Amino acid sequence: MRGIDDLGDVAGRTILLRADLNTPLDGTTITDDGRIRASLPTISKLAGRGARVVILAHLGRPSGDSYAQRAAGGPSLRPVAARLSELLGHEVRLAGDVAGDSAAAVVAGLADGGVAMAQNIRFEPAETSKDDAERAGLARRLAALAGPGGLYVGDGFGALHRKHASVYDLPALLPHAAGDLVLDEVAVLRQLTENPQRPYAVVLGGAKPSDKLAVIANLLGSADRLIIGGGMSYTFLRAQGHEVGKSLLEEDMIPRVSELLAEAARRGVEVVLPVDLVAATHYGPDAEHEVVPVGEFPADRESLDMGPATRERFASALADARTVFWNGPVGVFEFPPFAAGTRAVAEAISQVSGLTVVGGGDSAAAVRILGFPDDAFTHISTGGGASLEYLEGRPLPGLAALEADGAAG
Repeated sequence: MRGIDDLGDVAGRTILLRADLNTPLDGTTITDDGRIRASLPTISKLAGRGARVVILAHLGRPSGDSYAQRAAGGPSLRPVAARLSELLGHEVRLAGDVAGDSAAAVVAGLADGGVAMAQNIRFEPAETSKDDAERAGLARRLAALAGPGGLYVGDGFGALHRKHASVYDLPALLPHAAGDLVLDEVAVLRQLTENPQRPYAVVLGGAKPSDKLAVIANLLGSADRLIIGGGMSYTFLRAQGHEVGKSLLEEDMIPRVSELLAEAARRGVEVVLPVDLVAATHYGPDAEHEVVPVGEFPADRESLDMGPATRERFASALADARTVFWNGPVGVFEFPPFAAGTRAVAEAISQVSGLTVVGGGDSAAAVRILGFPDDAFTHISTGGGASLEYLEGRPLPGLAALEADGAAG
């Protein structure tokens, strides 16, 4: 897979840069600019070499059947363009559309070394269409923006598991390369899958086991220890016969969870589950709560966090690890009274002497909200879903597109 250093002289050439700038917003205020900052090295390198950089990115999941409906409902990339302008120290002009007259005018006005951005690419229904022809049509319109000598750089790791027009179809139309962020992400994932230092511990949290059962099944062939907390742990506890009250539960997943627990035992993979939980009266930051052992959970309560004995147990299971991958908080960390479990996991992982990977999404947001610096971990991924699918052993369409030869060389 070619990197941007393999593109040769890019001065004066228009580069369509697919980035992942899907930042969390509170209204129009960015609450975590981690993905924007992670994209800066590639943007700066290309602009510094005199390229005319046009960023393609998505934000949220706009609803509607037409461009007009989606654009009216938003969200606009305006806050992202403003933050990127601050970080780069010069204006990043935002087009009023994705591949229309406004985008064409913005691209035409770019000077060498300039950076601009198209509007939220998901305003175009064809971006996420399952119809190959619709996606291909949008890809051709985007490629036309680049003009003669145009190039494509894929640096949106968090979108590589999507078969979308700007991720999968567009690279086939232009000479292309992977950005530095994508190369770094893939290099880390290869360390996790090809020859990890041992013990190799995987921490999985989040809401639902159904989202992660396939990756758990695949990890049974490589991990030494699975530490399971958060919402998904309640289905595992129920599979062992424990009462979980009104906690998150996927009843239909219990048979599959039981099979995975048995398979883990056969393979000698240790599965570490909670031994006590924080039982709350309801879902909310003001909920009354108490710590109870897993064998004594009240039927009228729901768990919102791991208890102190579980926190100690998880920390102990991580203490001797040489490789750690973590995806998913183990409690409702957004509510301060229920953030202790996730904080304990982050603290324990930050103390590991070896490769530590925070698998994007809510996990990345959690460590930042809880005050951990990025350098407390070896790597904070920008793509939770993409990381999980890679670890599951599934091909990533966007990665395959970057690895293929471009139409023009």
